[in-house]
Amino acid sequence: MSPIIPVSQVDCQVPAWKKLLKTAIKDPLTLLETVAVDPKSLDFSLSENNPFSTRVPQPFIDKMKPGDAKDPLLLQVLTSHLEELEVPDYSFDPLDETQNQLPGLLHKYHGRVLLILAAACAVNCRYCFRRHFPYQDKMATGDQLNKAIEYVRNSESITEVILSGGDPLMVSDDQLRNLISQLDNIPHLKRLRIHTRLPVVIPQRVTNQLCQTLASSNLDCSIVLHINHGNEIDPLLSRAVNDLKHSGVTLLNQSVLLKHINDNLDALCELSERLFQTGILPYYLHCLDKVAGAAHFDLPMNTAKTLISGMRNRLPGYLVPRLAMEEPGRPAKTIVA
Repeated sequence: MSPIIPVSQVDCQVPAWKKLLKTAIKDPLTLLETVAVDPKSLDFSLSENNPFSTRVPQPFIDKMKPGDAKDPLLLQVLTSHLEELEVPDYSFDPLDETQNQLPGLLHKYHGRVLLILAAACAVNCRYCFRRHFPYQDKMATGDQLNKAIEYVRNSESITEVILSGGDPLMVSDDQLRNLISQLDNIPHLKRLRIHTRLPVVIPQRVTNQLCQTLASSNLDCSIVLHINHGNEIDPLLSRAVNDLKHSGVTLLNQSVLLKHINDNLDALCELSERLFQTGILPYYLHCLDKVAGAAHFDLPMNTAKTLISGMRNRLPGYLVPRLAMEEPGRPAKTIVA
């Protein structure tokens, strides 16, 4: 008979980030109560039965300003009745990603493939372009993941693998170590890239084991974080970034231009300054992907171009991200300005 392990001992074996994930707030009214915001002070009504549910972990909530109904972090994660409106040209699959040949693998661009490792994120951003994505049929797990790795192994033109999701850091350190060790043994691979928001919303996700795995890889590793506002950068995230940098990881950031959140020159310049101060290089500023349920975050293209022009006038070139958009069927991102 197997020995009975005390509950307290089992709890100690659970990584801190998973505990924080488990206790994430999943109700919009509870979220408002936690940050001391009266629902009546909002400029919109809540969407309480939204199929794209609320999920916000405590470390991200801690960065919000109590009592501020217009807090730019709160507005990224709070459900709105505006998500329920049907708007022309906004679709469930704005980038035509559900047509991939192998489940969990997207090969849109030359030399790069994207592996969808996880169906969920630690936080549900309301503008997410994959909020309607059929993960149950399109995720790389088990045999599908093995087939995807074999596809990479047999395609010598592929030099970079990008881990995405959901959020790829939702999988365990052991799973990541196993996957990366398999990728390390593919001779023509040069780079590994991880697209993640998890270290931003739960910095504790950057564990010693994760850093050791990335440091010991044969591949040049980069992590592309998703930070939209300077207030998302706090001492916890700065320490996590420092650990990753000491592991030899290149840190980049991509943001989404969002109405009422970062749609002004001061906010965007402050974000670039704080990113660089933390050791993260501004990479892309994305125009919103036209996904159903997120039209209220969108901005006119002329506004986006004016903002990026203003950043160029105010900042050194290396602090100005490229304004970009993704268009289905194009061989690369479209650089707008």
